[in-house]
Amino acid sequence: MSNKKRSRVHPKYKTKYRVRNWKEYDKALVSRGDLTIWFNEDAVAAWEPEPSGERGRPQSYSMLAIETALALRLVYSLPWRQTEGLLGSVIGLMGLEIGTPDHTTLSRRARSSRIALASPKRSGPLHLVVDATGLKVFGQGEWAAWKHGASNTGPGWRKLHIGVDEDGFIVAAKLTDASITDAATVPDLLAQLDRPVASFTADGAYDGRPVYEALLAAGSAPRIVSPPIRTAKVAGPSEPTLTQRNAAIESIGREGRRQWKKAAGYHQQARAENGFSRYKRIIGPSLRARCDEGQNMEVKVACVVLNRMSSLGLPDSVAILVA
Repeated sequence: MSNKKRSRVHPKYKTKYRVRNWKEYDKALVSRGDLTIWFNEDAVAAWEPEPSGERGRPQSYSMLAIETALALRLVYSLPWRQTEGLLGSVIGLMGLEIGTPDHTTLSRRARSSRIALASPKRSGPLHLVVDATGLKVFGQGEWAAWKHGASNTGPGWRKLHIGVDEDGFIVAAKLTDASITDAATVPDLLAQLDRPVASFTADGAYDGRPVYEALLAAGSAPRIVSPPIRTAKVAGPSEPTLTQRNAAIESIGREGRRQWKKAAGYHQQARAENGFSRYKRIIGPSLRARCDEGQNMEVKVACVVLNRMSSLGLPDSVAILVA
């Protein structure tokens, strides 16, 4: 008998989709593998940092140089030394008179970057979809766990929390320990946004008072779509923060959970799951860095890379109506 988890939704009721812009999307997928790399004049000028005026030896390379190298490392799954070689060969082929960071510098400086995520410039509020997934970290793996026991497997897992917009671009990301609850990261994700939130969609792990309070405290009073737990009870009138949750509980009691999800637009939560699918297929299911700072830098650069790939083109899917 297969151990694969099966969907509880009968295939008869599953929605089927068709990609309407397959020709354009096909070209975008091909472009993601294009090896054409160029440095514009601004990038060359910013390759070496401006004097900081502080005591001590100045840094030889700006964070732009370090982030460029790390992006190449993640996209092509290279160790640090091969990353140094690839970046050096690109610079040499272009005839640029700029230096190449060595692998030791890359490894050390990759712990100190602060990267801000942003979706394509839009006017108006943001429709935010949030979810979390686990990423493996450096350890001895499942073989050691089977042979010697779980105590010899090393750190194990860390949890990546992301927020995506209505187009699937990653606009917020945070890496935490596996023991941190999903709901506890919502304030940190909201703090990274540069637009007010019009709607917030997440799975049942985000059903809790702290999430509703954090969203209402942001000042935009968004529409919250998060399925309450099955044993949830309607709160009293003294709990104005949970008004939307109370309405969801009452609607589920009248119409059923499946109908409520359809009416509330809960299917938008799949945008975050699609983001994780792209992350694990393109970047990988594990973290390469071994320290917390390096891992945080790694996931931020990975999200920037995925956003750049998405900007080349995304599928335009439409539901197929069955008569």
